[in-house]
Amino acid sequence: MKIRSITYFFNPGWPLDQSKFQSARNFFNAATSAYEAAGYEVQTIRLATIPFPELLNNRIEETPRLAQAFEELLTSIGLEYASLGPALPNIPRSYEIIPEAIAQTNNIFFSGVMADRDKGISMKAIRACAQVIVRCAPLTPDGFANLRFAALANVPPGAPFFPAAYHLGNQAAFAIATQAADLAIDAFTNPKSLDEGRKDLISSLEKHGQVLTDIAEKLSRQFKTNFGGIDFSLAPFPSDEESLGSAVEGMGVPKIGQHGSLAAAALLTEAVERANFPHTGFSGFMQPVLEDSVLAKRASEGTLTIKDLLLYSAVSGTGLDTVPLPGDTSADQIVALLLDLSALALRLDKPLTARLMPIPGKAAGDPTNFDFAFFANCKVMTLEASKLGKLFSGDEDFQLKPKGKLAT
Repeated sequence: MKIRSITYFFNPGWPLDQSKFQSARNFFNAATSAYEAAGYEVQTIRLATIPFPELLNNRIEETPRLAQAFEELLTSIGLEYASLGPALPNIPRSYEIIPEAIAQTNNIFFSGVMADRDKGISMKAIRACAQVIVRCAPLTPDGFANLRFAALANVPPGAPFFPAAYHLGNQAAFAIATQAADLAIDAFTNPKSLDEGRKDLISSLEKHGQVLTDIAEKLSRQFKTNFGGIDFSLAPFPSDEESLGSAVEGMGVPKIGQHGSLAAAALLTEAVERANFPHTGFSGFMQPVLEDSVLAKRASEGTLTIKDLLLYSAVSGTGLDTVPLPGDTSADQIVALLLDLSALALRLDKPLTARLMPIPGKAAGDPTNFDFAFFANCKVMTLEASKLGKLFSGDEDFQLKPKGKLAT
């Protein structure tokens, strides 16, 4: 198990307050040393801010300048990645400016709200997110720019995984994101039963969770910074030894994507939920196609489809992540998929995201050609979606209450 990220949440002000960045740098120095001394590799350290429209006090036209200034300051003090939070439905221009800001930076991430508990589903925001995805796709020849944008449905602040991470308020906080698919593989390699495997996984999560938490609480006291918790989303790495697809197939499903896969995803997510540690973020089964070697392989074979990923989102953690799409995928097609994901998030009262990656010049079945250590290349997936019509063709907002919580 590794620490994928230590994410520090703060309000940096605008113009940017350099002293706050130095405070973050001091925190990261201590945190990285503490966790590495405990035997954990810390892969990345990241910053996440309040939503950029609020940071800019609605001066949306300054977003590219904010992103560039933020990246320059990151580099100057040796930090790596930052998320400037989500575009907001009440500020439509905040979605429109994101592709320009992404084009002018390399390590700045954004997101966009599609749905939340209070306001329900915003068709206008869903369409805006789809447009962001389509406009970001040609920014690089391989479609890589969409790695830095996610559409959010029912995602609260404090999730440490990017691009979903954002903050609320002025008090600094931090949270831990893990790369822990190997714990699931180990737990289900040779157990005598599913229940024994689940207990082994819970035990491993709690053992590591206790160590991570003890260190975090010391850091919290030392730096007077809130500890938000651990996102044990069993994140994979693109090798079979660290693949959640391997874990599912080790449980007895011949190939992930075939029937039985949903039950495996549900069991793994439920084990994370049962484990006793401070939970935050998604904390469940993670299914990023391009970050998991076995998922990529099954997607290439056609065994694992986008409909399967959407189905598993009902019982898993993050939703649709790093999904390679044909380069000519239209915004209208993406809207239909994002609408389904938003409906799942609200009816099941869970956070879900979509990080979709149309690949310029590629058709369904063509191979991707990313050169990125965290990606396993696979074939472009088929999106069975068309433009929505009639009542779904407008910009209406509508509520979907969680199942079992409708007023009587």
